Amino acid sequence: MTLQIIHVGLGGWGQNWARTVVAENKDVETTAWVEIDATALEAARERLNLPADRCFTSLDEALKTVPADAVLVTASLPGHVPSARTALLADKHVLMEKPFAPTVAEARELVELAEQRGRLLMISQNYRFQPAARAAAAAVAEQKIGRLGSINLDFRRYDNIAPVAEHRHYHIWEPLLADMSIHHFDLMRLVIGQEPVQVTCKTWNAAWSKYDEPAEGAMTITFDGGAVVNYRGSWVSTAPKTNWSGEWRMEGEKGELIWTSRGELPEGAAIRLLGETELTPLALPELTALDRSGSLAAFAEAVSTNSIPETSGRENLKTLALMFAAIESAKTGLPVNVA
Repeated sequence: MTLQIIHVGLGGWGQNWARTVVAENKDVETTAWVEIDATALEAARERLNLPADRCFTSLDEALKTVPADAVLVTASLPGHVPSARTALLADKHVLMEKPFAPTVAEARELVELAEQRGRLLMISQNYRFQPAARAAAAAVAEQKIGRLGSINLDFRRYDNIAPVAEHRHYHIWEPLLADMSIHHFDLMRLVIGQEPVQVTCKTWNAAWSKYDEPAEGAMTITFDGGAVVNYRGSWVSTAPKTNWSGEWRMEGEKGELIWTSRGELPEGAAIRLLGETELTPLALPELTALDRSGSLAAFAEAVSTNSIPETSGRENLKTLALMFAAIESAKTGLPVNVA
């Protein structure tokens, strides 16, 4: 059965969702598009060739006008909680972009509201829907390198070329920790199979950075099963760039697991056991839908089968809590427990 959705948030990223993700899913039909900025709505309507009678500046108005089973929220962060709350109170399922709330308290409020209304709240943690990430998670779960110890994760990009006045990314809140590292935080939980308990974080801006807020950071994260992650991330690195999921080197008692995914470099995962000199590649699973398409497909499947997806709002609270703990640690200079 086709899932009817109202799509909220038609900025550049929201338009990309509409064009490259939603339009390609044959199990989903968009019945309305919502953008609170009338000028932005008109620009999106023209660019995407949307029907004018199904474009709205108010989610409430759209809900009163068109049929819908669910609401997709790709608005900027300030619009996440109001849009999701409106949708849940109208008894609609919700799929949201990350991070899904500006505070953990508001995130918990949405989770509890969804459960009270008997509706699905899911967060699009799209980096999970990549073959190498799944292969790495399976290898850890199967104890292929034994108990985990140190994990080194590096993310490097040079996003520092555009004119300052023209590049929105230079001016957003926490461009590293909230906009990018939250993907890596979620991958840590998926692949390591443990939950974070404490983080010590330092962020900064290089002298050549065009960012308003810190674009680089380093942290140590401890997990409840004994794993320790050493993480480094940068939007202004002049070193060779990594894939979007970063470069992972995971050390266990039997050897190491190396993997990377989602980017220009080859997708892959490999193991080198103690005493061996060569890496042994892991077989990568064939996923029917990748990245954000995987998120949308998982959402549609969960609604159809009345099941709970792996990135439900409640499950994703730990990812969000780790992000806020890292931000607090960076501001205070102290270790912070993950609530």
